[in-house]
Amino acid sequence: MSNAIGYAAHDPSSPLVPYAFSRRDVGPHDVQIEILYCGVCHSDLHTARNEWNNTLYPSVPGHEIVGRVSAVGSAVSAFKVGDVAGVGCLVDSCRHCASCGEGLEQYCENGFIGTYNGSAFGGSENTLGGYSDHIVVNEQYVLRVSHTENLAAVAPLLCAGITTYSPLRQWNVGPGQKVGVVGLGGLGHMAVKIAAAMGAHVVLFTTSPDKTEDALRLGAAEVVVSKDKAQMAAHANSLDFILNTVAAPHSLDPFIALLKRDGTMTLVGAPASPHPSPSVFGLIFKRRRIAGSLIGGIQETQDMLDFCAQHGIVADIEIIDIRDINQAYERMLRSDVKYRFVIDMASLKADA
Repeated sequence: MSNAIGYAAHDPSSPLVPYAFSRRDVGPHDVQIEILYCGVCHSDLHTARNEWNNTLYPSVPGHEIVGRVSAVGSAVSAFKVGDVAGVGCLVDSCRHCASCGEGLEQYCENGFIGTYNGSAFGGSENTLGGYSDHIVVNEQYVLRVSHTENLAAVAPLLCAGITTYSPLRQWNVGPGQKVGVVGLGGLGHMAVKIAAAMGAHVVLFTTSPDKTEDALRLGAAEVVVSKDKAQMAAHANSLDFILNTVAAPHSLDPFIALLKRDGTMTLVGAPASPHPSPSVFGLIFKRRRIAGSLIGGIQETQDMLDFCAQHGIVADIEIIDIRDINQAYERMLRSDVKYRFVIDMASLKADA
C-alpha cells in the first residue's frame, strides 16, 4: 500500500477536510498517476452531501483527473512513466457482459466501478477519487491525453466532455442539423463547443440573458431566453435534437414542443429530485422521444479526447486551491462559475 492524501467528506453536512488514506500497490496491469488537476463536477457535490442517498463515507470525490504517470506495472504496454494521462468517471467494470464487450462499460450489467463511491455501483469496496495526490488504476481504464498545453482545462473533458460528446455522437449530430442545448453550465458550455465543432447549427436555451455573449463566443449560432414565450415559439417544431444539461427539476414540455417530428431530447443533467412528468400529447403527436445518456465508455472517451485535441477544445475554467473546495461548492450552487472549477493539486502538497 502507498500513503495518499486528499480531501474527504465524512458526513452529509460537514465540510470536506484533509484526509490521509492508502492506495493499493501498483500491480502488473496498473498505472499510477500523480494527479496534477482535478475538475469539480456537480456530481461531486451531490455525492459529498448524499443527495442521491447512496454515499459511502469517507468520500473523496473527483472524476475529472489529469496527471502524469509516475509508475507502471510490469505488464503495462500502453503507458510509460512521464506520460500525461487521464482518468474519468469509472475505473473498472465486469469486462465480460454484453455492454462491456461493446465498449459501453458505463452500462455494465454487473455494475461499473466509479472512480469514487465505487461500491455504490456494484463494487465490493469503496473507491476514493481525484481530490488527492495520486491514484492507481488498471491500464484499461486510463486515457491518453494528447493536448500539449492548458492541461488544467483538459480535466473537465473527462466528465463534462464525454457526458455531452456521447449523446451527440449517438444521435448522429452533424452538419445540416439544428441542435438545441439547454443550460450553459459545466455541461452545457461543453455541449455548445462540441456540437458546433461537429458542424451543427447550435441554439442555446438559457434562463439568463446575460449568458448570450458567452454562448455566441463558445459556438452557438442563436441564443434563446427560455422564459420568453415568444422566443420559444419561434423555434417550435424546428429542432432535430436537444441535449438538456440542466441538473435542476424543471418542466420538459416547453422543450419537447421545439422538436421536429421524430426528434429526441436527451437528458444528461441529474437533479436531486425528479422533473415534473411531461405531457404525453407533446410526445405522441409528433412521435418525439425523451432519452437519457450516461457518460461514455473508455474507447468513446478516448475518441472524445482525440476529437477535442484535434479541434482545440478545452473547458472554460477557474483554477482553485484545494482548501477552497467548500466555498467552490457554494458558488457552484449559485452558478457562480464560468464554467468549471478545476483544483490545482499542487495546492494539496502546499496545504499538507
